[in-house]
Amino acid sequence: MSNRSSLGAKLIAAPYIVWSALFIIAPLIFVVYYSFTTADGSFTFANMAELGKYAPTFLRSIWFGIVATLICLVIAFPLAYFISQKTDKVQRTLVLLVMLPMWMSFLIRTYSWMALLQDTGLINGFLSKFGIDPVHMINTPGAVILGMVYNFLPYMIMPIYSVMAKLDYSMVEACQDLGGNRLTVIRRCIIPMSMPGVVSGITMVFVPSVSTFYISQKLGGGSFDLIGDVIERQFQQSYNYNLGAAISLVLMVLILICMAVMNHFTEDEEGMII
Repeated sequence: MSNRSSLGAKLIAAPYIVWSALFIIAPLIFVVYYSFTTADGSFTFANMAELGKYAPTFLRSIWFGIVATLICLVIAFPLAYFISQKTDKVQRTLVLLVMLPMWMSFLIRTYSWMALLQDTGLINGFLSKFGIDPVHMINTPGAVILGMVYNFLPYMIMPIYSVMAKLDYSMVEACQDLGGNRLTVIRRCIIPMSMPGVVSGITMVFVPSVSTFYISQKLGGGSFDLIGDVIERQFQQSYNYNLGAAISLVLMVLILICMAVMNHFTEDEEGMII
């Protein structure tokens, strides 16, 4: 009987294993291969040696990703808590409103912000009616971070909300019965219990923020490069797949390190709760 169950489990998992092998493991192998080879297939460390000149771009990308992620977290946490406190019908409506922008094309959403932020755009047109001089917003770091926050905010809200909606509020009531005020309840009870959703949200926002290239090209106007721009240029313009793969590999390692650090702190937090 156990052998049949084991065979059935393997058959059920087979499509997932095949999918992972074709679309996750195989691409990673190709990235590693191209990172350490030349155009003719010879082994080399030259691609890695060239990465030093992109250090400022890596740092800028990570910094923008951190800022965008923190802003998303500050906005998403209270909003997710607010949604989780409503009735089921209201929750479904609010979640629909959060997800509604995601039904539109990523390209259209980004172009919309271009129309809003341009020197002759809608925002400056509105300010001019009050005699306020145009504010230069487009092609700035602030515009790029704004685009990241707008496009990736739902990815922070939904994981946190999904955890908060399932919280055991008897723990909250116990904290209140022990004399905890609202701030204490949030700090000592709700935040620790919501950490799995927070970590998931941080990961889902930070990873695309660090590796994005379309937002920086349209809202940054080519004024500065992010690492996604460099990778895209190596593949689409320079056709230097080897260097592009090397940069992608380093970016992937950096992201994995950040995720490991966040998971480490999450485990420590869960240990403190226990």
